[in-house]
Amino acid sequence: MNQQQWNAVDDYFTDLLAPADEALTAALRDSDTAGLPHINVAPNQGKLLHLLALTQGARRILEIGTLGGYSTIWLARALPADGRLITLEHNPAHADVARGNLARAGLDKLVEVRVGPALDSLTALGAEHTARPEPFDLVFIDADKVNNAHYVEWSLKLTRPGSLIILDNVVRGGAVTEAASTDPSVLGTRAALELIAEHPKLSGTAVQTVGVKGYDGFALARVLA
Repeated sequence: MNQQQWNAVDDYFTDLLAPADEALTAALRDSDTAGLPHINVAPNQGKLLHLLALTQGARRILEIGTLGGYSTIWLARALPADGRLITLEHNPAHADVARGNLARAGLDKLVEVRVGPALDSLTALGAEHTARPEPFDLVFIDADKVNNAHYVEWSLKLTRPGSLIILDNVVRGGAVTEAASTDPSVLGTRAALELIAEHPKLSGTAVQTVGVKGYDGFALARVLA
């Protein structure tokens, strides 16, 4: 198979099972107009995040890496009326685009966009969590890959037994298998996967995907008691 076939299959799945609506279409359009990189999740992957959050019964969601808020919309739509999603974005311009997209989708009351380096924002969240523990039911990690292991460690601190951690972009076009790689994104991804494999409070797996996002994949980890 080739990329054209992968794209055709993704398009078929998306048109049939995850059709776009005005809020999602506008979020992608405004992100493109603002010059954001084309690295948002594919529509069928967004629908997967939505279904995972619903299956999880998530009331509190943490997203690490907002971009233009496309995946945020999919996740926030799974929340109940009294739910909460906190999403972390390093780039203030990206955060502004995301806030506009979330407001248009009618989700700005459910979602808080926090701006700054994710590790700094996570440290602040950790302090809040210590003062008033409110664990997250689901964490979606889709930020800089160098710090993936740190993001998994923080996710553990901010969740509860039964919570779900999702780590995106773990295949790196197949480069994740290269033990001798010097690519920081590969090294960060391998460190996160090894942490999931070795940590006594995590049970996880990883899945390869092909489609409009190329050759990629994601990891899932459940927090154990």
